[in-house]
Amino acid sequence: MIKIACIVGARPNFMKSAPLLAELKKHPAVFAPYLIHTGQHYDRRLFQLFFEDLKMPQPDFYLGVGSGSHARQTATIMIRLEKVLKKLKPQLVIVFGDVNSTVAAALVTSKLMIPLAHVEAGLRSFDMSMPEEVNRIVTDRLSDHLFVSESSGLTNLKKEGIDSRRIHFTGNIMIDSLVNNLKVAKKSPILKQLKLKPRKYIALTAHRPANVDDKQTLTRMLEVFHQIGERLPIIFPCHPRTRNNLEKHSLLSYFDNKALRLLEPLGYLDFLKLQSEAFMVLTDSGGVQEETTYLKISCLTMRDNTERPATVRTGTNTIVGTDPDVIYRRAMAILGGRTKSGRIPKYWDGHTAERIVKVLLKLYG
Repeated sequence: MIKIACIVGARPNFMKSAPLLAELKKHPAVFAPYLIHTGQHYDRRLFQLFFEDLKMPQPDFYLGVGSGSHARQTATIMIRLEKVLKKLKPQLVIVFGDVNSTVAAALVTSKLMIPLAHVEAGLRSFDMSMPEEVNRIVTDRLSDHLFVSESSGLTNLKKEGIDSRRIHFTGNIMIDSLVNNLKVAKKSPILKQLKLKPRKYIALTAHRPANVDDKQTLTRMLEVFHQIGERLPIIFPCHPRTRNNLEKHSLLSYFDNKALRLLEPLGYLDFLKLQSEAFMVLTDSGGVQEETTYLKISCLTMRDNTERPATVRTGTNTIVGTDPDVIYRRAMAILGGRTKSGRIPKYWDGHTAERIVKVLLKLYG
């Protein structure tokens, strides 16, 4: 039996790991999956809510790393994870996405000579100022098996000289979770609780340091959100990092519960409901770009680049940068009816976990 250690650390990891863990457990004679949660996402209440929504098993190991600088957090994960992996002795470690837990696990497995699989490999923003870009490149370089979510990943890995025998185009595993949970999410009472009507509001997410850490930048963002919200109210489930900055910079006065409404972070099912019924979404999140493309909801991404070009090339996403004037103009255009119809990229069909496990069965079964 093959011991497989799946490493998660932040909310996007939960959504990517849940369908793969479920699929691995369909082959109990071959695979023994273990879940290791680093605790990078340190809100225990919220991660517990995500685990319940996604019907994930409780972690076999919880490292309790918590917050800190990139260096401190990555180093702490490495120290604690090394002890667990030495004890568990897995034949394969699987990591997801581009968070600090991902790159920390890649570095530890490379030193311990444990094979590594990277789910969502090959994505590139070509912006080295993003910590996630560094994490992606290092993880892919150290991975033995690279599971690619969109065609740009194939192109990027080929250009970087990765052996094609290590690369597998299996699709977007985030969409597996969305497909698996959309019917249940539709029953969420969140709109009723918030007294919202479908397509009569805009959903907002913002957490990237470039957007929320600097007071002047965050203030300008809030001003334009308020302007847009006067046309159609904006609902903002707020990331803890962003909430801390709003309080630190005394900016909570921008939220009036009419044009701009601040919420506590939502669980997966409630947020999926909120997102799926929105008129449009404003975001700086990678995963939201993908989900809105599948849901065919107009999305404006407040970044200068994206590592998920399929969402722009074929999906409903538009990159608008961080200039408030541009954000306002593009939002007004969508409110005026100028939307992208979009189409769903290849293998964004809810069966990615099945394709990954099929590859693993060939390699290890």
